[in-house]
Amino acid sequence: MLLSRRAALALALPWAGWAAARAAGADRGFPLVPAMAFTRYAAGTSVLPVAVAALTRSRAAALVGGGAAAVLAGSVLGPTVLAGTRRTVDAGPQGRPLRVVTLNMLHGRADPAAVVALARGTDADVLALSEVTPDAVTALLGTGVADLLPHAHVVPAAEGRPPGGGGALWTRLEVLSRSVVPGRFGQPAVRLAVPGGADVEVTAVHTHPPSRSTRHVLRWEEDLRLLPEPEDDVLRVLAGDYNATPDHTAFRRLLRRGWVDAAAATGQALRPTWSLEHARLPRLSLDHVLVDPRIGVAGFQVVHVPGSDHRALVADLRLPPG
Repeated sequence: MLLSRRAALALALPWAGWAAARAAGADRGFPLVPAMAFTRYAAGTSVLPVAVAALTRSRAAALVGGGAAAVLAGSVLGPTVLAGTRRTVDAGPQGRPLRVVTLNMLHGRADPAAVVALARGTDADVLALSEVTPDAVTALLGTGVADLLPHAHVVPAAEGRPPGGGGALWTRLEVLSRSVVPGRFGQPAVRLAVPGGADVEVTAVHTHPPSRSTRHVLRWEEDLRLLPEPEDDVLRVLAGDYNATPDHTAFRRLLRRGWVDAAAATGQALRPTWSLEHARLPRLSLDHVLVDPRIGVAGFQVVHVPGSDHRALVADLRLPPG
C-alpha cells in the first residue's frame, strides 16, 4: 500500500507542475508556450490523479492532485480567463452596429465561395482574412467579394516568405486610410468612416505560430508586442489568428493593455476556433476579436468554413456615436 501511495503522489506531480506554471505565468520558451495551449485538456484530465489518490487513500496525493485540479479548473473556467481585461460597455440596442467576420484561410485553401457566402449571410461590414495567397485573392474576386464589399486593402506576403503570409481586408464602408501593422505576416489595417458612429480602425491579425522552436516563440511574442494599443483618439478592433489562448501569459499581457476579448465578453471564451485537419481533437481557441472597451459586443459566433483548419469568427459590435 505504501508503494501505491507513492505512485499516486508521483502521478499527481505532472498536473501539479502544470498548475504551478499556469498560475505563475511561467510559460517561457519552447516547448512550454505551445504546451500551455492545451491547459483545458490538463484541467479535464486532472480528475485522474484525484481518483487514484482516493483509491489508494493517499492524503498527500489527494492534496497535491486536488490542489492542481482546482487551479487548472479555475484558470480555464473561472474569472482568470478575463484577468486583466476591462468589461466592454453595455451592448444593448444603442450604438451603431458593426459586424466583423474574420478567418484564417489556411494558405488560401478555404473555399472562396463559402467565405463570400458567409460575409453575405451575416451582412458583414468588414471581412478580415489571414493566410491569403494571390490565388485566393483572385478566387475571392471571382466569387464576388468586391461586389459585396467594394473597398479592399490587400497586403501580400513579404519577399522570401510563403505566399500564405498575406492578409486582406474587404469592407462596405468608406476607407479613410490604409496601413500595415508590423509583424512577420501581412497585417492590413484600415480606418473606416462609419455613418452614425465613430470612426474605427480594423486590423487583420496574424501572429507567427510559436509551435516549433524557441526562435518561433520569440517571433510570436514580438508580434503580440507590436500590435497597437487602445488609444483615446481612435477606436480599434483587432481580429484574426493570434496563435494564442487565454492560458498564454503573453496573450493575457496583451489583454491587460486594455483590450476586451469579444468571445469572453459574451461568455464564449472556451469556444474552439482551430483543430487539426480531418481530426476532432485537439480543439483550441487560437482566434480572437479584441475590441476597445468603448465598443459594445452584442453577439459572437464561431462558424465552420470548408477548406480551413480554423473557424471563422463573426463579431456583432456596437460603436459609440461619432
